[in-house]
Amino acid sequence: MTDAILSDELIATMSPDQRRELIRRLERPLEELLPAPALRRIRRLRLVLMSAGSAALIPWTVYLGLTLPDRYVSYDWTATWVGFDVLLLMFMAATAVLGLFRRQLVMMAAFTTGVLLVCDAWFDVMTAAPGDTWFSVLTAVLAELPLAVLLITGALRILRLTANRFWLLGPRAPLWRVPLLP
Repeated sequence: MTDAILSDELIATMSPDQRRELIRRLERPLEELLPAPALRRIRRLRLVLMSAGSAALIPWTVYLGLTLPDRYVSYDWTATWVGFDVLLLMFMAATAVLGLFRRQLVMMAAFTTGVLLVCDAWFDVMTAAPGDTWFSVLTAVLAELPLAVLLITGALRILRLTANRFWLLGPRAPLWRVPLLP
């Protein structure tokens, strides 16, 4: 039925802008998935929470910087580090499995794993005993941070390729231009 209206040959002759417009017109309306008032409410709530959280974090960070002691005896030290490493392991495994099965969700797992590796490197270096600092810096610079960069840039590359493939983004357009919702 659609062959008479829009053939493969006609689609092949379309410019990228014409294809983008066609896809935009064929998108399922968001209102079919969630009513517009609900979308606005959810978006507003999330923006208020993130804005308020950001504003509250500024004085809290200043307060901590002024009041926290340089040294502190930590309780549950083993559970803290083992728990963090188990979390990192789970996200690394999820990234590997999702990558193996070629699933779009790999973007989130890879990005999260990269961020966790940056956190791990930071806390390893900052909590290292004076004699162990060089080893922590070495593992951060040679292993954790390069892997984090690889995972984060890989996730962003997949996002860019997906956006280009579905004509949401031109080949040279910056990634921040990919729309979340129309």
